Amino acid sequence: MKLIKELALDGTKNGKITIGTVDEPYGTGSDSIASVAISLNGKNDEPDWKIHLPKANIGDVIAALIEAKKVL
Repeated sequence: MKLIKELALDGTKNGKITIGTVDEPYGTGSDSIASVAISLNGKNDEPDWKIHLPKANIGDVIAALIEAKKVL
């Protein structure tokens, strides 16, 4: 994974949010993806949650997160 940014996970002592990109995540020739991982204990190699987003979905996910933030 190519690390883009690492953030502290609010509400935890050591938790982290890690954002990066992964080339060919599903084998040779597969499209690269953005990866967002959440680690409650700060261990990036053992995330508690992880999502993979194809490039085509990133804009819509960002828009939905902005809407979610408005109602929180």
